[in-house]
Amino acid sequence: MITQRGVALSSFAGDDLRSEQAYLTTLYDRLDSLRDQADQRLKAVLLESGGTPQGRANREANRGYYADQLAQMNAVENGLCFGRLDFAADAPRYIGRLGLSAPDHDQDPLLIDWRAPASRAFYLATAVSPDGVTRRRHLRTKGRTLTAIDDEVLDIQAGRAGGREDVTGEAALLSALTAERTGRMRDIVETIQAEQDEIIRAGLNGVTVVQGGPGTGKTAVALHRAAYLLYTYRAQLTKQGVLILGPNATFLRYISQVLPSLAETGVLLATLGDMFPGVRARAVERPAVAAVKGRLAMLDVLARAVTDRQTVPDDFVEVDHDGYPLRIERTVLEDARAAARRTGRPHNVARAVFVTEAIHALSLQIAERIGADPLGGDNLLSAADLAETRRELREDVDVQQALFDFWPVLTPRQVLRDLLGDADRLASAGGDPLLLRAYDARWAPADVPLLDELAELLGIDETLKKRQAAAERREAIEYAEGVLEIVEGSRSLDFEDQEEEILSAIDVVDASAFVERHEVIDTRTAAERAAADRSWVFGHVIVDEAQELSPMAWRLLMRRCPSRSMTVVGDVAQTSELAGTTGWEQVFEPYVAQRWNLVELTVNYRTPAEVMAVAADVLAAVDPALQPPRSVRSAGVPPWALRVPRVALPAETIAAVRVEAAEVGDGRVGVLVPEALQEELGRHLVEGIPGAAVGEQPDLLNQVVLMTVRQAKGLEFDAVVVVEPDEIIAESPRGLSDLYVAVTRATRRLGVLHSGDLPKVLAALA
Repeated sequence: MITQRGVALSSFAGDDLRSEQAYLTTLYDRLDSLRDQADQRLKAVLLESGGTPQGRANREANRGYYADQLAQMNAVENGLCFGRLDFAADAPRYIGRLGLSAPDHDQDPLLIDWRAPASRAFYLATAVSPDGVTRRRHLRTKGRTLTAIDDEVLDIQAGRAGGREDVTGEAALLSALTAERTGRMRDIVETIQAEQDEIIRAGLNGVTVVQGGPGTGKTAVALHRAAYLLYTYRAQLTKQGVLILGPNATFLRYISQVLPSLAETGVLLATLGDMFPGVRARAVERPAVAAVKGRLAMLDVLARAVTDRQTVPDDFVEVDHDGYPLRIERTVLEDARAAARRTGRPHNVARAVFVTEAIHALSLQIAERIGADPLGGDNLLSAADLAETRRELREDVDVQQALFDFWPVLTPRQVLRDLLGDADRLASAGGDPLLLRAYDARWAPADVPLLDELAELLGIDETLKKRQAAAERREAIEYAEGVLEIVEGSRSLDFEDQEEEILSAIDVVDASAFVERHEVIDTRTAAERAAADRSWVFGHVIVDEAQELSPMAWRLLMRRCPSRSMTVVGDVAQTSELAGTTGWEQVFEPYVAQRWNLVELTVNYRTPAEVMAVAADVLAAVDPALQPPRSVRSAGVPPWALRVPRVALPAETIAAVRVEAAEVGDGRVGVLVPEALQEELGRHLVEGIPGAAVGEQPDLLNQVVLMTVRQAKGLEFDAVVVVEPDEIIAESPRGLSDLYVAVTRATRRLGVLHSGDLPKVLAALA
């Protein structure tokens, strides 16, 4: 539990408060000055126009640079400076969200970025190991006003009195932990603890797996690590981008303000359902179906689904070519198909080989018909004649349509929709009958790795892309020529009576140069470009709730990060998805063997001890070998359980929520229910409590939200009411893990409503 042992708290005179407030004012004045400078430079850049392509590219680079500077400075307005380090010999250091230099850069910095090496003692120094620090001061602010100061005196005497090394900044930490939730995750930059700091500042290379129980700050550590890596490896990661993959859209909204508050705005936040451009996969499907889609056995199913589209006729097909019947034999197409498959190229790329081989065989067939020597000699057609015949065959619409039917150009969505919607195709590919579904335009998250795998199997014919790009450029040049002709015609009319020659646009630039000067510059950020490009390679990937990802989903992510620079956070005890993992070895050994690092977080900052005592029994039922994280605080409120008649469940739920909402003031109340009860209880709750919301749609700004356990993954509430825990357990083979998640979402209060017997794992509540 948090105590004040080993920490000497200072008392403050008014002069001390006024002095710190004056320094804060100086910092904000400097921030305003730098912001004005960036704003003026951005406006100047926006006024520039024309110029060469290189000049326009430079202008866009400058525009992006100053726009990013402004976004960063606006984002750190609140809590700009939060700490100070005092040393016996050196000058004090002020620590904040952003580094600020004095107008005279030869002077010491006014504010040191929390990610800089010089700031690290703020998170690591203890009374036992002060690292030269005599005092650590936490500055708490509201807007630009100083509201409180908390000091820790780290001298030898304090250390001998029993200094602690597990929790630093106890007063500031306790204030943050007991603050009411707002529906948005807050950063922990002011209260990062030593075990968290070690993970945040780990190097860029390799896979770091952060295993931690509920409330250990896994998500916060991952987000702060993203900010640290972007600060330390700015040039590399700004270009390649950082991906943060979360479990659902509600979670992404919940964490959306953390990185901006840490002065980072260029990270791509996405769910698995967002990882295929043009697809927004949000459909809900049965867990058993998602589990089948997540297994590696789907690799063979998808490969067969593609090869099944490479067909040949039973005997032959006949098409009209230049007024004559042309017979395309099965053997011709079998040979062409075999040649295309031998290349090992993706389907759409190998199609060019199929067509070439088939056209060649057909040209020889025509040569036999029209070029045969009646006297039995060599064929009368020359090589040039054969080449012309092949050209005519390539331009023949009927021939091309026939070849297209046997080896079509395919898209991932087309193949997967046909596979899942056709019993014969599914059986031919060896797919599980569970996958068969009626036509549905919606995609589920488990479909996205399948689409990505199909994109690899199908490929893109770059020849077609180049032809399209060349055609678009020709059209642009033709348009430019027309514009310049109009300009020239206008000049002739205006100056036909003047003897002096006057230069016009057409005299100094041709159509091709005109097109080059007006080519559109891609001004998107790396994150925006990455979201639109399936083949984008990220500089670093962070995965939250990683235990829920299937083997197929991991294949997708590994393709996005061939460098294997990844931070993976999760808790195998909380795995809900049937295709998820129960051990990190099975995830990473196929990709990096033993070259990954496991770090465990053991301190629970969110869940009070009273709630964690209940959760420990559930965890023991999940896996007796797992140990719950130890809570650092007590809420002083025992969890409760209430048995009610089933018919009275809606009314009792509303009553319980009203009580909990009154207890937490402006805090948030989460009602976690079995999936089967979400619709019914949600309807009653919305009718009975104004402003209550249901499901993943709300952005958690509502005071009361009713959700399933899966929807609540990664979230936290001041108070949680769990309804019908026995049904939560029964809904899934991993129902105990779901219940463990449910009872650990609370930061202050936990209650349970049940109409049947209380599950044995919750016996402590009885």
